[in-house]
Amino acid sequence: MRASERCAHRSWRRLAVGLCSLTAFALLVLAGPRWPRTAAAQTGAQKQLTVERIYSAPSLSGRPLRAAVWSPDGKLLTYLDDNASGPEIWAVDAATGQKRVLVDAQHLREVLLPAASRGQTTGLGRVEPPRYLWAPGGRALLFISAKELFWYDLKTESAKKLLGEGKESAGVASDIDDAKISPDGRWVSFLREHDVWVVSSAGGEARQLTRGGTEEIRNGELDWVYPEELDLETAYWWAPDSSKIALLQLDERAVEKYPLVDELPNAPTVTEERFPEAGSPNPVARVGVVEVAGGDVHWMDTGSDQTVLLARVAWLADSRRVAIERLNRVQNRLDLLFADAASGKCESVLTEQDKYWINLSGNGFGPDASGNLYFLADGKRFLWSSERSGFRHLYLYDLSGKQLAQITRGNWEVANVAKIDEQAQAIYFSSTQKSPIERQFYRVALSGGEPVELTHEHGTHGVSMAPDGKHFLDTYSTAMTPPQQRLYNADGSVVSTLEENKVAELESYHLQPEEFFTVPGADGTQLDAAVIKPDGFDASRKYPVIVVVYGGPHVQEVRDGWGFSTFLWNEMMAEKGFVIFMLDNRGSSGRGHNFETPIYHHFGSAELADQVAGVKWLSKQPYIDSAHVGIWGWSFGGFMTCEAMLHAGDVFKAGFAGAPVTDWRRYDTIYTERYMGTPQENSEGYRDSSPVNFAAGLKGKLLIAHATGDDNVHFSNSVALEEKLVDAQKYAEFLIYADRGHGISDRPARIHVFNRVTQFFVENLGK
Repeated sequence: MRASERCAHRSWRRLAVGLCSLTAFALLVLAGPRWPRTAAAQTGAQKQLTVERIYSAPSLSGRPLRAAVWSPDGKLLTYLDDNASGPEIWAVDAATGQKRVLVDAQHLREVLLPAASRGQTTGLGRVEPPRYLWAPGGRALLFISAKELFWYDLKTESAKKLLGEGKESAGVASDIDDAKISPDGRWVSFLREHDVWVVSSAGGEARQLTRGGTEEIRNGELDWVYPEELDLETAYWWAPDSSKIALLQLDERAVEKYPLVDELPNAPTVTEERFPEAGSPNPVARVGVVEVAGGDVHWMDTGSDQTVLLARVAWLADSRRVAIERLNRVQNRLDLLFADAASGKCESVLTEQDKYWINLSGNGFGPDASGNLYFLADGKRFLWSSERSGFRHLYLYDLSGKQLAQITRGNWEVANVAKIDEQAQAIYFSSTQKSPIERQFYRVALSGGEPVELTHEHGTHGVSMAPDGKHFLDTYSTAMTPPQQRLYNADGSVVSTLEENKVAELESYHLQPEEFFTVPGADGTQLDAAVIKPDGFDASRKYPVIVVVYGGPHVQEVRDGWGFSTFLWNEMMAEKGFVIFMLDNRGSSGRGHNFETPIYHHFGSAELADQVAGVKWLSKQPYIDSAHVGIWGWSFGGFMTCEAMLHAGDVFKAGFAGAPVTDWRRYDTIYTERYMGTPQENSEGYRDSSPVNFAAGLKGKLLIAHATGDDNVHFSNSVALEEKLVDAQKYAEFLIYADRGHGISDRPARIHVFNRVTQFFVENLGK
């Protein structure tokens, strides 16, 4: 399940030690009310949240800067903004915080009008905001649409069409994807019809670099499973000297096709996607190198077959060698290979092995790096991140694979590396050093030592660092504060506030504080938890409970960061008299690799045991009505909801499952086999981890929502569970949505889903 997909169905949140008495519980709460009460709120006059308002514009989460991008020299931060005439590109001076228009609406309209005339609009009928890249040197911008490329000279304020209608020999523009600019700025590369192409930034005819690309054999083009589960954002990479391109080829011929059927009135459609279900053939991957001047692709000798995943690719500084990270199928062995670009010969530089599985670092080392690997400019050393200690930390190696130093260490994890500043001999990174439920930003010397904290406000800091390492953009939030954006100097001093993002309307709702603490899990491990109490909370009353769960790998539900619409819906239910409870069970992220591994080869059991332990702890509080506890989640959280309703019906009386996995044999190879192994090797684990095999255990009320066009967790999961419920003569309610994806995210459907979910919990848990 892709990170972006997971983020859409969870919140972001925090810690103490759990006791049972109400007095002790109150003393342990670390996060008190953080939302300033207005005079209206203090006098009791307040608005009530509604599903319609939560999922309608303008967003109650505000609007941070859109498409914020640093200029190559780091002196400007640019972003998209709107005025009455249309979108504009603004620039912020990094040294002073002063703002100015870089490309006005009129010039953008001149670039966008050809695309708009052919229907490149949003669902609201407006021109889709442009995607753009800075050219090296900062003299131009590349504007990208679905069919066109424009080179915009910032000095002359003129646009030149590089690709699109009128530039094609056939007279018709084909769809393009993944456009990039070469490091020297001379070329623009792109994908078209499953092959890699280039066109000169000075203009001229486009040239095809690879040949033979099809839907089955993709040259430089990602499929479904590689980006979804390996967090790859591209499948081709420019050499530092701009002479060559390395590309990933994915041979999909053996991968199963899955039909996505949308039974729309008068127009039923079937779309087939290649989706490798657990235990079935993976795409066969190989890495090739092609000269920009032309010629055949040289293939690297990685030993590629269906048992190998080629997870990361990066160039060494010499432009003669390619680094390739190779995983075995079940992902407990990772080899770093250096391949000679000319001969294809590979040498193994280092190997990581784990008793359970290896997590890839997907966030990268700065904008020009690949995953957990960064080559220093001296051409002699590289940085590597590893969880071998139980927590992700940074290590320094020479090119022979000899470890030179461990740079960071401790019982916390490096979450993301924003910048390696070789001139300053410093590394800038985010981590959980302060708390597992926070993300703070740090600097550490390239030689190692104690990290220096650069951000200090409790909560979540997401940082984008300037290429010159002198400034950074911090997107900051807490559980009660929507994202704000500030510009900082590299030493952590503030330059200016770019977007305070004050959403005045939120104050009128009198949001209740999200309170953070810890409780003991099933094995005694202290687990992060959070609670939202009803407005006007009265400790002498008994309140029903709604548990919010994700529960799966690489996600935290309990996080001191803004939770967007999910958080607001939770607040709305608290307004209606429910206690909202969240707990991060073993298997979730933020606490290190060892915290994850209890789920190995068996989804659901350790996770559910911890959720049940959390509810039992909560039920000892005098204000909890333990006879009225519900649970809800989406995706893996939907799976967890099914697990709870089928295995713990004495604890949970009602549950809502959004797009749940009900049979792990139906989910994809790379995600599922990482944790579960293959069905052939772990048939018992797959059987015991799949809700379809336990439908007879349903006791309470179960509501399921699923879309027929879900390309992630297929609709067949819900159909299979329904058939098992029929066999067991058990009943659940199903909401079915045609022509929608995994998140059922369009406004009318989202409102429809959550109005019913709201009513469902009020009917089955309310009093």
